[in-house]
Amino acid sequence: MPWAFLIVAGLLEIGWASAMKQSAGFTRLLPTLLTFALMFASFGLLAAAMRSLPLGTAYAVWTGIGALGAFVVGLLWFGESAHPMRILAALLILAGIALMKWAPAG
Repeated sequence: MPWAFLIVAGLLEIGWASAMKQSAGFTRLLPTLLTFALMFASFGLLAAAMRSLPLGTAYAVWTGIGALGAFVVGLLWFGESAHPMRILAALLILAGIALMKWAPAG
């Protein structure tokens, strides 16, 4: 169950980062409220996952999911650059997430 909490927490991180972009520096009320609601839920699930998972693994995977997901959202919804070096960087983040998942915890 901790891995499920961690994955959902990472997905919520993508949501709050995207809402933060839409908040225009916290000047738009609804995206700002959504940012903080998703942030609270994401942190709560991360904390629940950390009850069982090592700190380094949980935090690295959480931020990796968020970073990779925010990158994809940026490409698909905000028209950000799909330069090959950016794609390679995203693939390296994905590889890091996979290695953290499969690495021995002890």
